Amino acid sequence: MPHRFEFAHRHRAFTVALGDDGALELWLDGCLRKRRAAGGRQPQYVWTDIELDWEEHHLVEARYRRETGELIVAINTEPVFTRVLPVPAKSGAA
Repeated sequence: MPHRFEFAHRHRAFTVALGDDGALELWLDGCLRKRRAAGGRQPQYVWTDIELDWEEHHLVEARYRRETGELIVAINTEPVFTRVLPVPAKSGAA
């Protein structure tokens, strides 16, 4: 089940997406900036550094912990939002 969360920061449009394949993506103004495939390393982490105004840099980060379903998005280390998504079923269970 894919999840998409859209938000604005200043005059820029962001999207954080978690796809059917478990990949975490960070989009800026409709362009994919970072993508991290699902894997054993937790949390999944994507980030981008953008310049908004006169050399004013903002670090946008998204972290997703598959085992708990927690998704945290932060700008300059300040949380923008937190969601708890349904925990995916473990594949290969006997």
